Amino acid sequence: MQDITLQALLEAGCHFGHKAERWNPKAGQFIYTEKDGIHIIDLAKTKAGLEAACEYVRTTVAGGGEVLFVGTKRQAQAIIQMEAEAAGAPYFSARWIGGFLTNWDQIKKNIDKIIRMEEDQKSGAWKKFPKHEQVKMGRYLERIKVYYGGVLKLPQVPTALFIVDVKKEIAAVREGQRRGVPIIGVVDTNSDPTGIDYVIPANDDAVGSVSYVVHAVAEAYKEAKDLRSKDQAELKAKEEAKKAKEEKEAAKKMTVESEVKRLAEEKAAKEAAKAKESAAEKKAE
Repeated sequence: MQDITLQALLEAGCHFGHKAERWNPKAGQFIYTEKDGIHIIDLAKTKAGLEAACEYVRTTVAGGGEVLFVGTKRQAQAIIQMEAEAAGAPYFSARWIGGFLTNWDQIKKNIDKIIRMEEDQKSGAWKKFPKHEQVKMGRYLERIKVYYGGVLKLPQVPTALFIVDVKKEIAAVREGQRRGVPIIGVVDTNSDPTGIDYVIPANDDAVGSVSYVVHAVAEAYKEAKDLRSKDQAELKAKEEAKKAKEEKEAAKKMTVESEVKRLAEEKAAKEAAKAKESAAEKKAE
């Protein structure tokens, strides 16, 4: 687990907010002071918010839930993609797909279609089409994967959203609120924290700040996912051991029953033979 310290947050530049005239009054609770016309974020609150967010991510993922990483601004795109892929988390780094949460049924059909196209391409099923059609389909697949590539393994509506810059990703925020999906958000001094369940007050423009926060959340996700995989492996091993034990006991029971049946048949055969001998003796007399 990443050790979150005030010094590390300071070095990452998480404390720099926007110009004072561009602030959102609702973000005032996270502002420590103003310096040279720039608002300075209270890093103590950044630390507390980031720790709470990481703990929520760990609990959610360990319990079988999924957290969708969202960051489509230029400074966050590469970071979101790199950290999410390293942690095995679903993500959006190109742009938010409208209706992803509120129109999930249709979105899931699109995802399934892309997966089928990938499978057909790999299996050689496209060979039945003319060459120019294969090229056209390949280009379409590459283009659509730019937007859907990070969510192809998402089986259902995510349990929570982790958003870098809630102001820019307002569409994702609104869909999450409408669908009742908890939101973890990096909130700068020009953003409105209203409706954000886990607020991380921090600079959402500097690469260093975004990188530090996203890495911390991704580490929490990966830690919980590894723990979940370990628990599932242990549970599977226990179930297999239980099944093997039951099969062994069933086989033993069958062996005992077979032996009892064999002894009963032998006894019956002996009694029949004895009765036959007795009958023969009486007849001879």
